[in-house]
Amino acid sequence: MKLYHGTNTDIEHIDFTISKVGKDFGVGFYLTPDLESAKRQAKRRADIEGGTPIVLTYEFNDSVLNGEELKTISFERYTIEWAMFVKKNRANKTRNQAHDYDIVVGPIADDDIGMQMRRFNAGIITIDEFLENLKYKHIVLQYFFGTQNAIKHLRKL
Repeated sequence: MKLYHGTNTDIEHIDFTISKVGKDFGVGFYLTPDLESAKRQAKRRADIEGGTPIVLTYEFNDSVLNGEELKTISFERYTIEWAMFVKKNRANKTRNQAHDYDIVVGPIADDDIGMQMRRFNAGIITIDEFLENLKYKHIVLQYFFGTQNAIKHLRKL
């Protein structure tokens, strides 16, 4: 399958040390199968940091998600488990992972979802209200690669 990474600079080698902390699934390399989402991310990145929007394309054999070599987890939709996983990772402001997965697949917590998550974290809404507010949101998946073992399964096109 093809996965896309929206950025503002070409990437020769994936470098975890430049990944930001406090992201949905932790410190790692993020891609999406949604080309339009990657284009929006590239534009956003270039607008904030300068440079030119670039969408990098990678080939990924997703059969490894069902194999024994890598530790993976997939959240196909917005669930309590997904919300708690994202909450834990966003709260982690260190470079040490809050989990031991090589690859995580799940919905992107975009700005609107992030706002709902902040309301949930502040106790303004319950987890059930949080999930109800997301019920009709379009799901865009993201693929998180958090280890060198996971990265070796990506081939830049």
